[in-house]
Amino acid sequence: APGWRDGARVLTVALGILQCCGWLSGQTLRTSVGMNGEGPEHSPMSLERVKRGWVWNQFFVVEEYTGTEPLYVGKIHSDSDDGDGSIKYTISGEGAGTIFIIDEVTGDIHATERLDREEKAFYTLRAQARDRQMDAPLEPESEFVIKVQDINDSEPKFLEGPYIGSVAELSPIGSSVMKVMASDADDPTYGSSARIVYSVLDGERFFSVDRQTGVIRTAVADLDRETQDRYELVVKATDMAGQMGGLSGSTTVTIVITDVNDNPPRFPQKMYQFSVSEGAAVETAVGRVIATDADMGENTDMSYLIKDEEGGELFKVSTDGDTQEAVITIKKPLDFESKRSHNVVVEAVNKHVDPRFVDMGSFRDQTIVRVSVSDVDEAPIFIPSSDTIMEVQEDARLGALVGIVTARDPDMDNVPVRFSIDRNTDQEQIFNIDPVTGAITLGKILDRETAGWHNITVTAMEADNTSMASQTAVSIRILDVNDNPPELATPYEASICEDAKPGQLIHTISVVDRDEPQSGHRFYFTLAPEASNNRHFTLWDIKDNTAGIRTQRSGFNRQEQNVYLLPILVVDSGPPALSSTGTLTIQVCGCDTDGAIQSCNTTAYVMSAALSPGALIALLVCILILIVLVLLILTLKRHRKGQRMSEDEEDMRDNVIKYNDEGGGEQDTQAYDMSALRSLYDFPEVKNSDSGPDLRSVPQWIQNRVSGDGGPADFSLFNGYIRKKVEQADADLSVPPYDSFQTYAFEGTSSPALSLSSIRTLSTTSEQDFSYLSDWGPRFRQLAGYYAPAQPEEEGS
Repeated sequence: APGWRDGARVLTVALGILQCCGWLSGQTLRTSVGMNGEGPEHSPMSLERVKRGWVWNQFFVVEEYTGTEPLYVGKIHSDSDDGDGSIKYTISGEGAGTIFIIDEVTGDIHATERLDREEKAFYTLRAQARDRQMDAPLEPESEFVIKVQDINDSEPKFLEGPYIGSVAELSPIGSSVMKVMASDADDPTYGSSARIVYSVLDGERFFSVDRQTGVIRTAVADLDRETQDRYELVVKATDMAGQMGGLSGSTTVTIVITDVNDNPPRFPQKMYQFSVSEGAAVETAVGRVIATDADMGENTDMSYLIKDEEGGELFKVSTDGDTQEAVITIKKPLDFESKRSHNVVVEAVNKHVDPRFVDMGSFRDQTIVRVSVSDVDEAPIFIPSSDTIMEVQEDARLGALVGIVTARDPDMDNVPVRFSIDRNTDQEQIFNIDPVTGAITLGKILDRETAGWHNITVTAMEADNTSMASQTAVSIRILDVNDNPPELATPYEASICEDAKPGQLIHTISVVDRDEPQSGHRFYFTLAPEASNNRHFTLWDIKDNTAGIRTQRSGFNRQEQNVYLLPILVVDSGPPALSSTGTLTIQVCGCDTDGAIQSCNTTAYVMSAALSPGALIALLVCILILIVLVLLILTLKRHRKGQRMSEDEEDMRDNVIKYNDEGGGEQDTQAYDMSALRSLYDFPEVKNSDSGPDLRSVPQWIQNRVSGDGGPADFSLFNGYIRKKVEQADADLSVPPYDSFQTYAFEGTSSPALSLSSIRTLSTTSEQDFSYLSDWGPRFRQLAGYYAPAQPEEEGS
């Protein structure tokens, strides 16, 4: 280092001398050229081009100077300086006056401090030449740079270390592992101070590094993770391109060898032995085996399978995802009596096979698992093992055989078996079983219509060990026997109109039968013998187990007969054939023109003269109840009618009836309903007597009119008209047979009353003036005439 510093000093001095020589050799060239090419004396204007040594680019100073005296940097000089000290030189800018000082007289610049290029590579300053007396600038201010000259004082450094890389095992020679990079703080543009080369100090047997790029590569092809899974390298970086005197730095590189699937699975043993009871349930684990694999990670994932056919029928194998073990479980029940030992061949196979290493050998291995079956005392087994279905006729006698169940002891001893019925499934004890033979017999009479199926449970147990028992379900189907007659589905009722036409379909009936013959139901319909000769209705068998009722004639009269009871005989197809008789009730009703039923009477008429006493009694009771209801209704109606008549009379005496419908005059008899008025005047004919007419039932205003001027009123015309209408209504058979309200719109020839209007009264001297009615227009002209003031001659007449 001292020798290098001496050399730097010499170089600095030499550079300073060269710079001073350049300044001293500067000359000033003045040239005057006229505008017209003449001499200066003839030119009105001249240009001067002056060459001076006043403009500088840069100075150089060596870094890390350790001398005691200030280090000479350079010199500034003006051509106008004659050396008499009349010019003063100054500098300003970065480090002026502190790091760099200048001699005001000579212009020499010195560095007073030790400089470090790695901290600051150059300084920018400005130089000025002034007249010492006038302090006026003699030269323009000139900018220059002092550059710090680099020396090799910084060693290479690995800033990103420590480094960790990886490479797959068995990679070929020259496989790239990773790249390392060192940096040098020296100036890369000057000399070789920053030119770095790389080398391996430790681990060069397995890895190499590129001198220029720092890329680490494998040096061998047999890197085996199973032998060594990581390597530690020391990589060195040297500057000065590796020459003598260069500085260096090093770092540690860790290289991890990653796994590849280059090892097959291997069973540690070639045979494993396990024992299991023959009573073990399906899915019970027999044992576990595992194959080892020198690889790691997913390369150790493996699957197991059973290779032999016999073992695959009784056992199955699965892989435990956490432990990678093979779990052997029971697939079907084992039987010690059939076979006491089973050999199962289990094979382990890698799931992820690398095709690059297939040639290295088979990536699978096999082992034998021997399973010994131990004997246990087993419960009896039924033959067949599934549920049993038996059949028996519902008319079977007591003690009849239903069926036989069979069971045996599966053990080698073959102990006798005893049978019994679980009475929780046969609480009525309908069936019995022979404990030795297993024969099931009837204990009670059966009825299929009550229960068509019976499900019982039969228990079989060893004769000397009742704890060894098993059960099976026995379903007993009761076969049908035709022992129930068919019946009409419901108490059918039908209605017909009085004007029904022949052949009209009245109703469709269906039948129910509690029996269920195997060939299906088939019913036959016909009228009962007592109704076969009727001339009102016919029965039509539709052939789909239904029948239709049709009319045989036209014109039914409710007055003559409003209810028909039609007995129908239904026969099933047996065997034996059974029958029953049902009754269809047909009511004759009044209908409108569209055929809609309006009303029906409920008086029953039995077509059959041969009714049972019970039916007659029921019919009489119904008729009696109807008569009582009718009497109650009539009594209530009369009571209400009396109350209504008393209310009407009170209204006639005490209330004013408003009737303000104008109408159309004498010729209009249909424009309004006068029944409201005429209902008030239902009184008998006026009789002549010595004391005058009886006017007690006549309204008061009529009595006044009769007694006032002109004798009794003649109502005989109205009485005759109303009497005639009443006789016509009574003789009309088409109207309902009960009271009805009749409207008689007969006006008559004249009226004893002066007016029917509620506006005008009997008094001719009204204080109200109705003259304004003539102003209401043509529609009220006739009304205005009625209320016009009477003329004197009219009043007199």
